[in-house]
Amino acid sequence: MSENLPGGALTPADGLTLSRMGYGAMQLAGPGVFGPPRDREQALAVLREAVDLGVRHIDTSDFYGPVVVNELIREALHPYPQGLHLVTKVGARRGADRSWIPAQEPDDLKAQVWENLEHLGLDVLDVVNLRVGVAEGTSGEPLGAQFAALAELRQEGLIRHLGLSNVTLGQLTEAQAIAPVVTVQNLYNLANRQDDALVDRCAEENIAFAAFFPLGGFTPLQSDTLDGVAARLGASPQQVALAWLLQRSPTTVLIPGTSSVAHLRENMAAAELKLPTDAIEELDTIGG
Repeated sequence: MSENLPGGALTPADGLTLSRMGYGAMQLAGPGVFGPPRDREQALAVLREAVDLGVRHIDTSDFYGPVVVNELIREALHPYPQGLHLVTKVGARRGADRSWIPAQEPDDLKAQVWENLEHLGLDVLDVVNLRVGVAEGTSGEPLGAQFAALAELRQEGLIRHLGLSNVTLGQLTEAQAIAPVVTVQNLYNLANRQDDALVDRCAEENIAFAAFFPLGGFTPLQSDTLDGVAARLGASPQQVALAWLLQRSPTTVLIPGTSSVAHLRENMAAAELKLPTDAIEELDTIGG
């Protein structure tokens, strides 16, 4: 396991040092994040290569597959290397029709934690994010009862750290009154910057802000401006978009996903790309 952390290191809590360039395991499942991978051996190879490249932050969930991705992680990496942190999330289940079903009842959230422990082969989870909101974005609904249920498991020693996913500024404040929040995971990229204030607050409070869909997700980023900057710098548009996120805030962490070793290496190379001021200014005109 490499000692050089891609993108540098971020320590949002004692005992939790993340590589700022992480890896999102969602795409290891089959189409629609459902069922087995198209190429099982390639999926296992991607996980092992990520760790070899220095990644110490893998994002996952038992509802990816469901179960499939966590079991791949366990097969590829268990017993886990020292310093590798698996960040999982709870708050949804999958229907037989591949639907995403909100699962927010406190008892169900606790059951999901136990399922993640079992399928990852762990006695304690490093970080559990409470996934709230809706598919289209945040909802702003109270989350106290749900977060308190996870805080109970933290007190019992089944979870080391807690985080949030798909939340508002107000929901972060609500959760912090219950237990410390070390990570926030929201949709954020060059073209989707509605959470600028949340990114800045996380930086002020040393909370890791994990930008999910950093390359646009199921609708990849497309911008003539991005393409032009990339061509000028001799990099791919995807690498430039990732580098912009790393330079956007000192506590931003990235979890780009891929099921290809070659694509993984291309993403990791973005951690070495330093954008000049004029390029950043030009890229800043994309978001809204």
